[in-house]
Parts: sequence; C-alpha cells; structure tokens
Amino acid sequence: MSQDLFQAPDYYQLDELLTEENILVRDAARDWVKREVSPIIEEAAQQAKFPTSIVKGLAEIGAFGPYIPEEYGGAGLDQMSYGLIMQEIERGDSGVRSTASVQSSLVMYPIWKYGNEEQRKKYLPKLASGEFLGCFGLTEPDHGSNPGAMVTNIKDMGGYFLLNGAKMWISNAPFADIAVVWAKNEEGRIKGLIVERGMKGFTTPETHNKWSLRASATGELIFDNVKIPKENILPNKDGLGAPLGCLDSARYGIAWGAIGAAMDCYDTALRYSKERMQFGKPIGAFQLQQKKLAEMITEITKAQLLTWRLGTLRNDDKATTAQISMAKRNNVDMAIHIAREARQILGAMGITGEYSIMRHMMNLESVITYEGTHDIHLLITGFDITGLPAFK
Repeated sequence: MSQDLFQAPDYYQLDELLTEENILVRDAARDWVKREVSPIIEEAAQQAKFPTSIVKGLAEIGAFGPYIPEEYGGAGLDQMSYGLIMQEIERGDSGVRSTASVQSSLVMYPIWKYGNEEQRKKYLPKLASGEFLGCFGLTEPDHGSNPGAMVTNIKDMGGYFLLNGAKMWISNAPFADIAVVWAKNEEGRIKGLIVERGMKGFTTPETHNKWSLRASATGELIFDNVKIPKENILPNKDGLGAPLGCLDSARYGIAWGAIGAAMDCYDTALRYSKERMQFGKPIGAFQLQQKKLAEMITEITKAQLLTWRLGTLRNDDKATTAQISMAKRNNVDMAIHIAREARQILGAMGITGEYSIMRHMMNLESVITYEGTHDIHLLITGFDITGLPAFK
C-alpha cells in the first residue's frame, strides 16, 4: 500500500479567489481522501467492488447534497464548495465521485427542487446522512443522447400509477434504496417519480465486466408493472427540462471532478520524473518530459480558471446549460489527455496498480461519455452560438 503524497498544483494562486469556507471544506475533503480512499481504492478497483465502508465518511465531509439547506440535512454550502468537494473526491477516484454526484445532483437535487415539502422531509435527511443511497433513472437501453424518446411509461390506475420500462447504465443502482425515475405519462409528458427498493416488480441487476469505474456499482432498473403511489410523483416540474436541470448540476460537479483526476496524474508524473534516473540523470531533466509536464500544468490551470468562473456564475444563479456543457467537455477531455501523457512518463510502471494513473485513464473513458457525450456537449455549444440545432 503506497503512501498518498499528493500535493495540489495551484500555479495561478487560485486559492486567493476562494473564501475561507471554500478552503476549509476542500481541505477537509482532501484529508479524508488521503486517509480513507487512497489506501483502499486500488484493491477495490481490482476487485470491481464499491467500497461501502466510505459511505459514512462521504456524508461526514458533506459530499451528499452539500448545497441542500441545513433544514433538510444538507450542509448549506455554496456551489464553489460543492465543486471543490467533487474535485477532491475524484482526485481519489471517479467512481467514488460518481456515487457522490448521483446522490447530490441527481437524487437530492430533484427532490429538493421539484418535490413537495413532505417528500423533502421524508427523503433528504436520510440521503444526506448516507442512511439512504439513491440513483437516477433516465438513460434507457435504446435512448441515451436522445432521452426525450424514452419508452418507460406510467399509467394512471386511479389510486396509483403503473410503471413499466427499463433504464440502463445507472450508477448506484444495485444497492440504491430509492431511484428518481423519469417516465412518460399517457399524454407523453415526462414526469419524475420516486421508486423505492422493495416495490413489487422493481429489480436492479448489476452490470459486470466493466473496464472502467470498477470501484463504482453500475446496474439496470427494471420496472414490471410497479405500483407507484401518487404521493411519489415529483409535483413541481415536469417535461424534459426537469431531468436536464438535474444534469446541469451533475455536469458542473464533473467539470470540477475531472480537474481532480488530472491533478493526481500530473502530480504523480511530476514526482516520478524527479526520481526516475536514465542516462545518468532524472528523466524530468529531458526536454520532452518537461514539455509534457509544462503542457499538463498549463491545461490544468486553464481548466481551474474556467471552472472557478463557472462556480461564481452558479453562485449567482447565472450559469447557462451551454456554459456548463463547455466546462464539462473541456475539463474531461483535458484530464483524459493528461492521464495518457502521464502514463507515458511512467513508462511500464504507469500501467500497474502501484500508481493511480491507469485507473484514472480507464475511469475517464466513462466520464467523457456519461451525462452528455463529448460530441453532444460540442453540439450544445454549437447550438448556443448559432441558434441552429444539429441534433436532428
């Protein structure tokens, strides 16, 4: 078990732009990752098991619904703090960050924003404490980038709704206590509903044989004539804009999280370049290695500045969907390229579990696809600047 020697790069002194609370929250998350995640994550990834032992710790550092008001069990933090927590968790592992992102932005957020007071009080405190874990059912086997074409549906049976359909590639599904699911009613309108573990006809088979996000549990949601009480419908927003609003929050967290993965790869490669000797000197003394490292820190710094500005816009409730898409796309692409360059600096050692780089690289192959693919986010920007949709 290797010691976590991570030192976060801050080339443009961005800490000076953060509040004292932001820094305290980030440092608490950073210390927790070093203490609780780093020592166990390689083995968890090798065994393809989600480390359930960390759930309580995630709750304690405020990773579940950081911006949810304290009256509902959240930490009541700002959007910058939320982003910084996601950065630190993904520095440990993208799969662990996925668990926190789903819980916060895709389960707690819609209940808070779209639910009623009874639903908020029933579910949010248990989700914030980690007593409950949740998942988000939007993607279907035949409908990923085009969620509006979903076929999962509900029918009004008088005293309840009858839910049928299936969702796929769902993080947290195998162990989730509740699922926030999106389905079309008989008029074709998309509605959000809360499905609880134990409801007859609701099953969550696990997805196996993944080469990516191996420390995260992924599965399906199968609905076979599931009776949904009418009080489980989210009443305050419907239509495709409802789940997309949740994805805005999640994508914002991913934009920060990807920086964490990139920083870990960069820091590992930088340290290795100073220690690995070839031709009588550290490999960091060679021009080609310095080129890689200099380009890494440049791209990380650019991403930090982009995401900090996005955080200020989110705090002021001014950030647009297109701005969030740009940051998600840019930062994940940046991180995956840095992971590949860092792996080359480590040579053959870069493919082993002794270092985190190959695990980050594999994880980022999922992150660059989920919650809006790399190409779809590009088209969102294109639509925003031209006013001309290229999706169909």
